[in-house]
Amino acid sequence: MTDDFDAADLGVLDGSLKGFPPASVGTDAATFLEARPALADFTTPLVTLDRSAVADNVETMRQWCERAGVGLAPHGKTTMNRALWQRQLDAGSWGVTVATPWQLSIALDWSIPRVMLANALVQPEHLRAVGRALDEGDTEIVVWADSVRAVEIMARVLAEQPPRRPLPVLVELGAPGGRTGARDHATAREIVDAVVASPELALAGVSGYEGALAHHGDEGSLRIVRDYLESLAALHTEMLAGGRYDERVDTVVVTAGGSAYFDVVAEVLAGLRDLDGARGPRVDVLLRSGAYITHDDGFYRGITPLGRHEGVGSFRSAIHGWATVVSRPEPGLALIDGGKRDFPFDEGLPEVQGVRRAGSSTVEPLAGATTTAMNDQHTFVSLPPGSDVEVGDVIRLGLSHPCTTFDKWRALIVVDDVRLAEPRAVDAVTTTFG
Repeated sequence: MTDDFDAADLGVLDGSLKGFPPASVGTDAATFLEARPALADFTTPLVTLDRSAVADNVETMRQWCERAGVGLAPHGKTTMNRALWQRQLDAGSWGVTVATPWQLSIALDWSIPRVMLANALVQPEHLRAVGRALDEGDTEIVVWADSVRAVEIMARVLAEQPPRRPLPVLVELGAPGGRTGARDHATAREIVDAVVASPELALAGVSGYEGALAHHGDEGSLRIVRDYLESLAALHTEMLAGGRYDERVDTVVVTAGGSAYFDVVAEVLAGLRDLDGARGPRVDVLLRSGAYITHDDGFYRGITPLGRHEGVGSFRSAIHGWATVVSRPEPGLALIDGGKRDFPFDEGLPEVQGVRRAGSSTVEPLAGATTTAMNDQHTFVSLPPGSDVEVGDVIRLGLSHPCTTFDKWRALIVVDDVRLAEPRAVDAVTTTFG
């Protein structure tokens, strides 16, 4: 058997998926991968997902949240993969966060029990679909609002055919220079009043995103994030004290926290959690970190909160790129056969981690080699003087930014453990990005 990801869903391989060798065409994907082919048997460009790293990262995050006293609604946009979402749910996640109404529709189709849309829901057709889901099913759906206009649209469309259950709404607080979100408490109060006035909506909490306010782990950045989160906490405390939350809501939600500052989120907000309702309505505090499941060898490696604290464990990258040297046109330069259409580049270029010599199945170090530029189908690799890298060798790459890795691949090969001398393919994961 394969490893309970998605190989069985791929059916008979037809040559349309990058990375699968031509010899696999006409073979059932699950049957092909049950044989645990060597990674060296696959073609490039290729992106692999490390099974052992995924398992370790999921468990590390579970333990961290448990110690910190917060819940987790991981952002599903990172992977858009049902099997990976299920691993996060099985580890105790509250539910799954999504970024767009279309992603919400996918989550509903996948029967995710709780879904948070971390965005405004203002498209009438998607609102009607959500209304039907509230009326016909049991999935818990939570959406955000950062304007009175958004609330008016939701109320008007849902009132066309009032659903059996109200739509829970979190009022989003932002900050000047940030992304979405009400820019001050006065505006947030106006949004609260609009939600409370609609019988089809239920005020269910407050929300925000601190990651747009800072991009580094220095003390100045952490102070900016902390100040914003304290403002979010104050808004919640005001709503709680004023009895503004809807009695039809089982548990009020306070949520923030991407993958860069979830330690500060827990520091500031965890004390608001009251799952037993000892201080009034039950309150849950939810992080929405998503990139942790695969981590990376770039942006998140540099800014992860686990790197700022000792004794809390660590994540390791589960995603790696592989590309073959196709040209050595001048000393110190190699061109490899993967580029912007294969590997992420928006949060830093891939890093060279090693080389697998032509005909070999093991990776050896390649010190001093760096990537310097990318085209659509090529990456430029600068080699140290005297390097014996040759055409036909395969370069292993560390990647930066999981979100823009997964969306370039319809299917990624799952390997047992990339740290092994000879990694083996054990399954595949498919993606759903439209």
